[in-house]
Amino acid sequence: MKRYITFIMAFLLVIVPNNPRAEIEGYDIVAKSRKENITLYAKKMNDLYYDFKLDFKGEVYSRPFWINVANNITYSPQIYYEDINKDKKKELIIILNQGYGTGLLQQEIYVYGYTNGLIDVLVDNPLAIIYKNVKTKLSTEKAEIKIGDKVYKVDITPLKIKPTNLFEDIAFGGVTKYEVKDHQLIATISGQISPAGFVGQFVIVYEYRDKMYQAKSIEFQTSPDLRFIN
Repeated sequence: MKRYITFIMAFLLVIVPNNPRAEIEGYDIVAKSRKENITLYAKKMNDLYYDFKLDFKGEVYSRPFWINVANNITYSPQIYYEDINKDKKKELIIILNQGYGTGLLQQEIYVYGYTNGLIDVLVDNPLAIIYKNVKTKLSTEKAEIKIGDKVYKVDITPLKIKPTNLFEDIAFGGVTKYEVKDHQLIATISGQISPAGFVGQFVIVYEYRDKMYQAKSIEFQTSPDLRFIN
């Protein structure tokens, strides 16, 4: 019985069409890599894309629970297909935008290897990485960030934040952004100290280790209007 259920699930998630180049009826093309023959389809409802289908070189995979904003082309889904784990094989990376606004950007990422079909590879949550590896302090004059043995001190007085608007400590995650750069997977997490004030951002570079993508390095970058102090 268990094997029968597994077979049904596999059938539902993978559909091989007779004509892999044909568009899928009722779906919009939301992202495409012509060079690699990879196309992402979704249904649209108001300002939201949902019920995705991924055509990977003629194999169509259903992803019914994915969502992406649909009211701004700048925040369309992104497709990368390149080697990010140094195994000389390309990985498929899909980045979805689930919300944006002033001081807000929320992205999700999905990484796949390929062995007789796409295989999901876990990416460690960047917020969990920050909470496990970063210690912070905040006062009306400065912010202190400690990552391992390195301590960053930032003068926040140029932001002119009223004490009543200052957070108790640095908040993370108003911006969660992913990118692939120089064959590396990178996440950027904002550090916020008031409703409209940001002290900087944390840049996480991932590496493939123990069958998942984990933090290789974490760097803090101050906001342009601020400076480090001793």
